[in-house]
Amino acid sequence: MRVAIISETFLPKVDGIVKVACLLLDHLSQRGIEALVIAPRYGEGASYNDVPVLSLPSLSFPLYPEARLGFATFSLYRDLAAFQPDVAHLFHPVMTGIPTMMMLKWMDVPTVSSFHLDYARLAPQFRLGAVDLGFTRPLIDELTKSVFNWADYSLAPSRLVQRQMRRLGIANVGLWRRGVDAEAFHPRFRSTAMREVMTEGNPESTLLLYVGRLSDEKQIEHIRPTLEALPNTRLALVGDGPARAQLQRYYADLPVKFMGYLRGERLSQAYASADIFVFPSRLETFGLVVIEAMAAGLPVAAARVGGVADMVQEGENGYSFESGDRAMLLEGVRKIASNQENRRWMGQQARAYAEGQSWEAIMDELIEVYAGLIAARRRQRVVV
Repeated sequence: MRVAIISETFLPKVDGIVKVACLLLDHLSQRGIEALVIAPRYGEGASYNDVPVLSLPSLSFPLYPEARLGFATFSLYRDLAAFQPDVAHLFHPVMTGIPTMMMLKWMDVPTVSSFHLDYARLAPQFRLGAVDLGFTRPLIDELTKSVFNWADYSLAPSRLVQRQMRRLGIANVGLWRRGVDAEAFHPRFRSTAMREVMTEGNPESTLLLYVGRLSDEKQIEHIRPTLEALPNTRLALVGDGPARAQLQRYYADLPVKFMGYLRGERLSQAYASADIFVFPSRLETFGLVVIEAMAAGLPVAAARVGGVADMVQEGENGYSFESGDRAMLLEGVRKIASNQENRRWMGQQARAYAEGQSWEAIMDELIEVYAGLIAARRRQRVVV
């Protein structure tokens, strides 16, 4: 089996989409499946763990400078034809994915599109001069429906998003759940030195942790009332993004440590060295960092977005709340923090849940989707 992976973002950019793409590529390699990545050019480097990467010419996206817009070229068609994919997986096709899907259709390659970003709900946070781009939501929804229906099969990361896609009019929507490497994220990575850094020398404090992009849709400012209401409580923010400078000003008078991007063992240590994971985001398709925190043994207080409702068992491994409800975020953290023995038990329940969500099984399910699409296309060709 040869699989073409088409993404709107890739290394060296770090985000949830890239993380899932790399995990998929690792699993395909383990299963002896040949892969090719097509993505906008973010930097130097022509491969990922021996998987070739076709880096397309790209431009920075003015409304979100961290992102780049890739442009398909004639040489891409030539390279795709040379690779001869049996199936193509498009990670939320937009600028890179849509023209590439046209090429794949011309080549009669079966396609599957997975949903990763709700662009329509992101639009209102962007402005073009004095113009609020929220008015584009209906257009984006219609384009999303058309593009996903153009693929042979679609995948949602959570049941909530699956329902949203179906309401939008997208047919043939399956579920591609998210998992976690429960060995890479584990309580054994708890580090006294890391906790000293994250608490700025106050390790006895209750340490709240957020991991992810520092951007407006994450609503990180909603954590402030919790810090103000709970004595001896601190916050560490792991990640970076366009809202960092604004958040540094907003939290200048509170015990908040900005850790920047962390990777590998240092990221594992950050998770395991905190006490409670907080996630107030208003917009997610899954929320991969939530299950990573659970694997590290942290109870969570998370907004009910993306896959959070699938993961959080109320009062057992954490608490969830409606996005934007700062009072319920505070209440969830207060319940977890008020009893150390209960907090420890909830962390154990979070770990137990995460241990049952292995990437291996989830990625094998995806390979079965690929195999089914390939078989269906072969049957169609025989009939024709």
